[in-house]
Amino acid sequence: MGMIKVAIADDHKIFRKGVILSLRPYTNIKFVQEADNGQELIDGIALSEPDVILMDLRMPQKDGIEATKHITKNYPHIHIIALTMFEDERFVTHMMEIGANGYLLKSADPQEIKRAIVEVSLKGYYLNNFVNRILLKKSHSKQKAVPNLSSEVTLNSRERDVIKYICMEFTAQEIAQKLEVSPRTVESIKDKLMERFGAKNTAGLVFYAVKNNLVD
Repeated sequence: MGMIKVAIADDHKIFRKGVILSLRPYTNIKFVQEADNGQELIDGIALSEPDVILMDLRMPQKDGIEATKHITKNYPHIHIIALTMFEDERFVTHMMEIGANGYLLKSADPQEIKRAIVEVSLKGYYLNNFVNRILLKKSHSKQKAVPNLSSEVTLNSRERDVIKYICMEFTAQEIAQKLEVSPRTVESIKDKLMERFGAKNTAGLVFYAVKNNLVD
């Protein structure tokens, strides 16, 4: 793939510079914007045109949650990865539900940050073991609830196949080859499922599918 343009928003300049320096060896990643807060990030997006944003949560003026809401609404093509020290599952769930494409703790090593940037660019999401454990926990807690048949989610076989392969991290092109359909058909099914489930992006669709036990 080509060059990935990245922006980083974090009010701790030393941490911000450290992330940029640690990713310098990866020549396919180029930092095009730094911001001290969410508002500064938003003000510079039109000029910097990033593909991916590394987003801290607690920042002055406009925090990462509010900035994510604004960006997913006005720049839906930009992928957002939360990069934060907050391990609380409520933050993870909320960020994924409002449109974030991934969630990393600040203890992540440069290799994982790089991998997350590349994967959200290729596949639209990155779910690491930390996020998967939260999804699994929520999935199990949901299974204990009394079933409500009136709200049960039903999928046809093609929709179930598409969701399954998306959750297995296959691209639209790879899914199309497996199902012997066109990539446009795969994207159309995915878009309809996102609209149906209220997901803002592929990450949100995966999040919904796992949380609601739509995949084995």
